[in-house]
Amino acid sequence: MLANFGFANDAESASRGKGMPGIRVVATKVPCESTVIEDIEAGIEEAWNDIVNALTKPLTAEEQNPKANQPETPTRIIFKGTLAEVNQFYYRRGWTDGLPIIPPTEAAVAEMLKGTDLPPDHLLGKLQSRLGKATIEKIAINAVMAGALPTYLPVIIAGTINLLESEQGFNGYTTYGFSTGSWAPFWVINGPIRNQINVNNGSGAFSPGNIANATIGRAMGLIVKNIGGVRKGVEDMGVMGNPMKYTMVIAENEEESPWEPLHTEFGYKKEDSTISVSFPQSYLQHYPPGSDAASILNSIVDNIPRSMRYTVIVNAATAKNLAREGYTKEKIKQYVVENKLVPAAQLLGQIGAQVKPGDKKPSPEEAAKMVPLIRDPRFVRVIVGGGPGAFCVNLIGGGATPGKKEIQKIELPKDWDNLVKKYKNLVPVYAKY
Repeated sequence: MLANFGFANDAESASRGKGMPGIRVVATKVPCESTVIEDIEAGIEEAWNDIVNALTKPLTAEEQNPKANQPETPTRIIFKGTLAEVNQFYYRRGWTDGLPIIPPTEAAVAEMLKGTDLPPDHLLGKLQSRLGKATIEKIAINAVMAGALPTYLPVIIAGTINLLESEQGFNGYTTYGFSTGSWAPFWVINGPIRNQINVNNGSGAFSPGNIANATIGRAMGLIVKNIGGVRKGVEDMGVMGNPMKYTMVIAENEEESPWEPLHTEFGYKKEDSTISVSFPQSYLQHYPPGSDAASILNSIVDNIPRSMRYTVIVNAATAKNLAREGYTKEKIKQYVVENKLVPAAQLLGQIGAQVKPGDKKPSPEEAAKMVPLIRDPRFVRVIVGGGPGAFCVNLIGGGATPGKKEIQKIELPKDWDNLVKKYKNLVPVYAKY
């Protein structure tokens, strides 16, 4: 295997994860995505002898019979100590996201499991990169660590199914796809469960301060890390990283929206509760110069950079202004497709562009021709959320291929109503200054 020297550990992890621990890896010093011919040729020249040796040198005894690392024998109790000592133990093992965790004691996990009727050993599937077994109990353990409430467990289970079954999967999150991109999971919750568990869809929905938004997203991140085995700088090779990976969760404001909610666009009933996932890389707020439809839509289009998939979030007042002038979600998507035009030359090298060695080079006229950046309206999502004001949000990148799965229905336990009553009133009450 050839790999950039910064990805040598990633290459070893990838081969071990596929059951091939003995693959030879030659690390090259060709800069990532380099377009400077001298640097490319110098890197190839330096690696050439290593490539020849790796291909021709006889296998060692260990390479002929490679042995996978043997996991530790699991035990129910792995550590005893104070809260600080537990957190240090977990952090040293690489089991946290850098923030303090709630110790997943037997009692805490048992309480969390009240959020589902599925047995603890029920296996949902295996998560990349390590193909870790996503059992209900392991999911509950990570939910406890994140500080989630038992009423969030049905959402977290559905989110895990989304990761297992959606086409996007971890392609936008780990090295099995856009490896150096810092793609973060963005979760949208729809249906009655939004209000039952107090998911914020108003002012500061993406800011700290709401336990549901904060811990649901955090739990999913810990599941990706601890069950999926996606570690920063090994399997997750995002160049800059992304603060949205801590948590990126919102509920759609269905009550004040003039349009159909997101989950009904996917064929679910309005009374169903669902969670959908996409993987944006950037979060961009912009301020329309006016509250009329043209000002709002042009602001959305003007703040779309070079990418092909978007989520647009507008608050209820902005949505109503658009609806008053006849704009539905579908018409907004169509407006974006028809009005976000770029020179054809900008699409060369874009993900999915069919440019092959030997292809005819476009003429200056062809390269300058203005073409749609986004080819299909289904690559654009429109969601209603956020508080009073005029700011809109563009989440850049990360939707699934149209027609592929990206949403999951949330299944509730039989004793759901009593569980909701137990935790429903756990909300912040701010003192008046």
